[in-house]
Amino acid sequence: MAIPEQVVSSKRKRRLLGGALLLAALLAGLAIYVTGALSPVTPADQARDVSLTVPRNASSAIIGGLLQTRGLIRNARVFNLYVRLKGVGGRLKAGRYSLSTGMSLSRITDLLVKGPPDAREFTVPEGFTLHQIAALLTKQGLTTHDRFFQAVARDQFDYPFLAGLPPGPHRLEGYLFPDTYKVGSDISTHDLIDMMLGQFNDEMKKLNYEQKARAAGLTLHQAVIIASMVEREAKVNRERPVIAGVIENRLHRGMPLQVDATVQYALGSQRSKLYYKDLEVKSPYNTYKITGLPPGPIACPGEASLLAAVEPAHTNYLYYVAKPDGTHAFAVTLAQHEANKRKYLR
Repeated sequence: MAIPEQVVSSKRKRRLLGGALLLAALLAGLAIYVTGALSPVTPADQARDVSLTVPRNASSAIIGGLLQTRGLIRNARVFNLYVRLKGVGGRLKAGRYSLSTGMSLSRITDLLVKGPPDAREFTVPEGFTLHQIAALLTKQGLTTHDRFFQAVARDQFDYPFLAGLPPGPHRLEGYLFPDTYKVGSDISTHDLIDMMLGQFNDEMKKLNYEQKARAAGLTLHQAVIIASMVEREAKVNRERPVIAGVIENRLHRGMPLQVDATVQYALGSQRSKLYYKDLEVKSPYNTYKITGLPPGPIACPGEASLLAAVEPAHTNYLYYVAKPDGTHAFAVTLAQHEANKRKYLR
């Protein structure tokens, strides 16, 4: 029996109405959810202050995760979507902030775009040691020498490349990445160090560095040690892979590395000239006395030296001597090296 057309039409209308009501309910629910996600986590009279350090080059997704973890927003995904829709995802600034759980998501975003209050900028040059970094930060009024080395020796930092490193004041040598940083004046010493370690971690990921080190037959720690020596010895980028190649050749032959920069590190001072008595210093960092690598890096290497350590030039060179202009004369034999010394060391 045929169903009357008016009955079919009525059923279709009810289905359409039901679908529209369901869609309206879903949109209303979504609006309520988004509104709640954008609103402050706590009422103003129950708000608490929260300090937050945003690492350099952190993505909006990472920042959203930090905000949610610290209880400043309800949902990191909503934050990430919000800043992208506003077109400010790439304008969130690193540094230390004093925020509140009583702030709305939009207010927090505005502060992150504006940047930390009384922001200070400092640059860690490539090849700086921990002592030089401590002096730099002390001069900036951001910490003191004692607080810096207490944090280096005692504080815990959650990065896989630090696992197994020996404790003590040299523990983080080589792992505070040389770069320009912008921070608030009230940043803690722990957060200062963590920011530089975080930048090193980002660099390792960007360069796929651990895999490159394994391909070169090195652990990451060994690669950073070599990179630190290259950083202190080389003055021009084109020579970094060549010097790394000399180090590799001497290691393979079981020869002492005889890197002057390691002696300077053992002596605790940067000297323009080393004397024979300096080469007698008793230290595991004196590569005139030990065979193989020193126990740790001797400075904080930059990207060019890090890459040179895992991608060394393949030559027969075993020796080099510095010329007056800062470049080096390389040699295969000891006789050639002695001739270069007579020529350039006057």
